[in-house]
Amino acid sequence: MQANSKTHEGDSHPDRDAQFVYINEQAKKYVSQGNPVISVDTKKKELVGNYRNNGRTWRPVGKPIEVNVYDFKDKSTDKAVPYGVYDLKNDTGWVNVGISKDTAQFSVESIRRWWQHLGQNLYSKATNIMITADSGGSNGRRNRLWKKELQTLVDETGLSITVCHFPPGTSKWNKIEHRLFCYISMNWRGKPLRSLQTIVSLIGATKTRSGLKVYAMLDKHQYEGGIKISDKEMSQLNLTQHPFHGEWNYTIKPSIKV
Repeated sequence: MQANSKTHEGDSHPDRDAQFVYINEQAKKYVSQGNPVISVDTKKKELVGNYRNNGRTWRPVGKPIEVNVYDFKDKSTDKAVPYGVYDLKNDTGWVNVGISKDTAQFSVESIRRWWQHLGQNLYSKATNIMITADSGGSNGRRNRLWKKELQTLVDETGLSITVCHFPPGTSKWNKIEHRLFCYISMNWRGKPLRSLQTIVSLIGATKTRSGLKVYAMLDKHQYEGGIKISDKEMSQLNLTQHPFHGEWNYTIKPSIKV
């Protein structure tokens, strides 16, 4: 008897490997210059309540944790949306636990909180931030609001931000997946996520023998979905596409004051 094996990724872009090489080269350059390189993504949304959580945990024999029979979400049930920021150089994770929609505003606010609480102390002399992200979702390469919100963050901090997206269908290679999110899942396996504070505490308690440290914060803001960004607004962004696949790689600099 054998289980299914996830091996087929579908059609891949012809420049997929070249983009991986480009991301690695850019990351090495940023680290050597004393600038942060962060990997970002949204972790799987979690139901909050006395629901079954996959995995097993140590318990007295015959005394498993009792949870609800069904995982039906009702109107009173919260849903946690963990957005992670992983600092490659310092092996440090930051997770912003939202309770609203997974939007570009939420994504950039999570990065903003990482910078305010961790980044600016670790990289006091930084002039740029490099972000590696998936091609889709709230931080996707075609998401106009993502780029507009990043421009706002750039203007606030005075730092330029370079974004390098992984090619479509390669999100599992984003380092945050196997250097942060997998350890969070291991840490809370078999434990019901009964409250938002439980989720924040379990995320913050995640660590590894190699020295991973994780910090978490609850974000109670309600983010609005469906915000449209016009062509005019896009033209006002100080965004420069890189010569190599500018749709995947671009840099946003502080707005030019006229």
